[in-house]
Amino acid sequence: MSYSKQILAGVAAGIAVGLILGDLAASLKLAADAYLKLLQMTVLPYVVVSLIIGLGSLNGAQAKALALRGGAVLLLVWVLALAVVFVFPLMLPPQQTASFFSTTLLEPREPFDFLGLYIPSNPFNALANNVVPAVVLFSAFLGVSLIAVPDKQPLIDVFAVAEKAMARVMKLVARIMPVGLFFITATAAGTLSMEELRRLQVYLLAYIAVSLLLSLWILPGLVSALTPIPYRMVLGRTRDALLTAFLTGSLFIVLPMLIDATKELLRDYHAANPDLESLPNVIVATSFNFPHAGKILALTFILFAGWFSDVIVAGRDYPKLAATGLLVLFGNINVAVPFLLDLFGIPADTFHLFNVTSVVNARFGTLVAGSHTIAVALLGTWALAGGWHVDARRIGRYVALTALLVVCTVGGVRAVISRTVTNEYDRDKVIAKMQLLVTREPAVEYRRSADVPANTSTAPAHDRIRQRGTLRVGYLPDSLPFVYENAAGRLVGFDVEMAHELAAELAVRLELVPVERERLVERVESGYCDLVMSGLAVTPARAAELRLSTAYLDETMALVVRDEVRDRFATWRGIRAMGQLSIRVPRVPYYVAKLRAELPDAKLTVVDGTSALFDGASPADAIALTAERGSTLTLLHPAYSVVVPQPGVLKVPLAYAMANGDPRLASFVDTWIELKRKDGTTDRLFEHWILGRSAEVHHRRWSVIRDVLHWDRSP
Repeated sequence: MSYSKQILAGVAAGIAVGLILGDLAASLKLAADAYLKLLQMTVLPYVVVSLIIGLGSLNGAQAKALALRGGAVLLLVWVLALAVVFVFPLMLPPQQTASFFSTTLLEPREPFDFLGLYIPSNPFNALANNVVPAVVLFSAFLGVSLIAVPDKQPLIDVFAVAEKAMARVMKLVARIMPVGLFFITATAAGTLSMEELRRLQVYLLAYIAVSLLLSLWILPGLVSALTPIPYRMVLGRTRDALLTAFLTGSLFIVLPMLIDATKELLRDYHAANPDLESLPNVIVATSFNFPHAGKILALTFILFAGWFSDVIVAGRDYPKLAATGLLVLFGNINVAVPFLLDLFGIPADTFHLFNVTSVVNARFGTLVAGSHTIAVALLGTWALAGGWHVDARRIGRYVALTALLVVCTVGGVRAVISRTVTNEYDRDKVIAKMQLLVTREPAVEYRRSADVPANTSTAPAHDRIRQRGTLRVGYLPDSLPFVYENAAGRLVGFDVEMAHELAAELAVRLELVPVERERLVERVESGYCDLVMSGLAVTPARAAELRLSTAYLDETMALVVRDEVRDRFATWRGIRAMGQLSIRVPRVPYYVAKLRAELPDAKLTVVDGTSALFDGASPADAIALTAERGSTLTLLHPAYSVVVPQPGVLKVPLAYAMANGDPRLASFVDTWIELKRKDGTTDRLFEHWILGRSAEVHHRRWSVIRDVLHWDRSP
């Protein structure tokens, strides 16, 4: 069996095993991760020695000519490839996404350390910490410096031996690639959700489209626009080599075929010149050390992974992606992609998706790499031999046709994806279906204050609770996610769960009664309710009128803004620079004053209730809320996102409100809150109601073992 067939067999077997085992295939992840580490093991050392050998072996004249003219050719091809990469997001359909609160919202984004990333003060530290751009730059400087060293050959010979040794190691790892891909594919096929598979097919379709556009028109068309060689001859003479590269997924093995085809085209379309015969060899051998267009096309995965994970890579980040991507792609893609994912704050787990798609994408990427090699060899030879054949009409025709094909490709792929891939938003249903973590005896729930039995007891609240046999907890309607009504018509939320815990501690039944915001103090002091548990923010005014418990949770001040403008609200300084913004804010005077002091030019509109914040014919520029509460509300309003402006984080403590005249109940509640924090209850409830970690019911993947043979009956 040929090597390419072994790879296909490994992938096919992995898919089959994944479908048979389903979720049980997760146990194969250890082997999949081990193979990925083997792939990356020798990459950086190999990059170091290959760059030093490739550049150090040149003489001064070769280096100068290649640097000026060959570098210009390579730069032109890179620009075209990067342009295709940045067009790629236009094919991805818009999607409405929202998520529960994440602690990453509170973490300031690490500043881009240009010097630390590109200039290695300690190359060994850069090697140890996988700082790929710094390693590449160090190797390039060392290789260039060797050009002028007279006795360099012994050192180059040593590096050549090291390169051969590492190449043998890489070949050994490559031999077991069918097995490694088996484990990777089996893990993915068994554990990927249908939602993930749906979005993965979006990437495959878009990637195939742009790779065909780049390899079959943009690069060969550029050759025909700048040289006398007709487009049909560029593809006609190199067709066999490109097809072989596509089928085998290896550029290296077809390099001799590509060089021979290039020489044939030179003999046919350039005046006979023996000096030109060796130029393709030098150009191809030298450019082989630089990233080709197929590697650059892998940057589309960074943009896709951001779309997939709802982490926007904004247009202003494209220069950073281009510069950093070019440098890290001097090395292996399996090292470059994780580095770039981390650089742009995209979840590292998406790298497994890259490996799954690489089974298909590697072949199309190799096709692009073959076209890149042909274009660089032909354009570089013409540039070194006297200049390009500049014809304004041919160049204009090439530009116009390229623009037309790009528009058709983007529009066509997006139309196909829109028709075949459903993108219905359903995250709002998640929070509506949430239930209490612990099954409880149902509470008596009142929706109108008029239905609540009158309080006739004059005893302190603690005694009143014992006499009545019930704990009457007041709640503020519209207090998501602390108190709200779910799809089943029951009151649920963080504080509802805490109220059940408190009633159980007191060994009484629970009653939940509504409290009007404007009558909060009156309701508590009159004995209408024993205490209010509804995500109340601690303020000096409330502390003066009521007895507030120990803070049981700290929230974080934030702004809720439209998705498309969230980057503009990243810093307080940037927000102030926007001038007179309209901001809606809940009626909590202490924090209204805090916001007014931070944004003196903003127009603040105070409203009652969180739902009113999103109402109105003319939406505000921003809504002031806590990040925890705002994140939950974005599930109902997915067009909005939460931003915690930097620098500085303002915490908002939450407490329970009681009457001033009952220190016994207050002392009991304070002690109880401390115990609930110590035994992990508040942490569990935070993870459920605020982080949403157990909010969705995760159904096990369909599998042959479970759903056909019924061997696995575990829940």
